Amino acid sequence: MTKPHPKSDVAVAGTEGNAADGGDASVRQCAVTRERLGKEALVRFVLSPDGVVTPDVAEKLPGRGVWIKADRAVLAEAVKKNAFARAFKTSVQVPDGLPDTVEGLLAQRFVGLLGMAKKGGDVVLGFDQVHAALQKRPPGLMLEASDGAEDGRSKLYFLAKGLYSEVQVAGALTSTELGMAFGRERVIHGLVRKGPFAKALKAAYARLTGFRERPELDWFADQDR
Repeated sequence: MTKPHPKSDVAVAGTEGNAADGGDASVRQCAVTRERLGKEALVRFVLSPDGVVTPDVAEKLPGRGVWIKADRAVLAEAVKKNAFARAFKTSVQVPDGLPDTVEGLLAQRFVGLLGMAKKGGDVVLGFDQVHAALQKRPPGLMLEASDGAEDGRSKLYFLAKGLYSEVQVAGALTSTELGMAFGRERVIHGLVRKGPFAKALKAAYARLTGFRERPELDWFADQDR
């Protein structure tokens, strides 16, 4: 596991403060935009022992971190303007392709949560199975592969919209990526039932789509932007 650089324990804009100062422990300030946002809208970074900026998407690495808004353009600006060195108050090394690395890690985290949801019995897979499940109860989150066929996803989505007022689709993962979550070669259609897993997945998806396009915005005009 990557350990933080000992000089990363600083308290400046964009870094973690002391919970004892009365601040909201769930809110952090972006080191670039200076916005105060919930941690679910940010990505945490620490320094490795040799001063390499290291993403900590699970927020488990020890030491003080720097927080950047979960947005590809904002992270690119942090790299361009040397925001990490200013925030950590030390020389740092920023790996090439850091935004792409973060995107990959966030995708892995989303896939991992899907696998946990499946083990918890909260996931339905397959067109017919999702079709049947939609007629019984509202979905927490619908899953559609980005490379799936328009006909199938439209039938399921408009069935859901005809039955329920709020329907959210996650369409940014490929069928292969979705398949990895469930031990299958490919998954095209899926559904996560309402509950804690669906809530966690929505937050994880929001972070991922700060770095990856949301095709569902083009598929379905009424999806929230």
